[in-house]
Amino acid sequence: MLKGFKEFIMRGNILDLAIAFVMGTAFATVVKTVVDNLVAPLIASIGGTNAIGLAFHIVDGNEKSIVDVGAIINALIVFVLTAAVVYFVLVVPMKKIQERRAAAASGGVEPEPEPLTTDQQLLVEIRDALRTRP
Repeated sequence: MLKGFKEFIMRGNILDLAIAFVMGTAFATVVKTVVDNLVAPLIASIGGTNAIGLAFHIVDGNEKSIVDVGAIINALIVFVLTAAVVYFVLVVPMKKIQERRAAAASGGVEPEPEPLTTDQQLLVEIRDALRTRP
């Protein structure tokens, strides 16, 4: 029973998932800090001299009726940047590693290419005929 659990934990994809989770969480904090302290003031400045930036009151004088559009934009920026980093730093390299593992498991033999269609065969013949011309 413990041997099976050890094999489950030591499987590559479980460790990769744990690393990805930790890295994603840490990076999300960094992105949120940058957006809150750099991008948010820039977005708020678009709102002009208004003290609440891009926010507006639904009911004047009621502080609980503020709709903060700047905060929504900040959240979208944090999401997009975090997703981009996770994709390019974790997903793309993992796909390449999995492709290498699959190629090594199959003995490095690439699959047979699909047979050419009639159009493709005609193009190959034209290419070959053009090569033989002086």
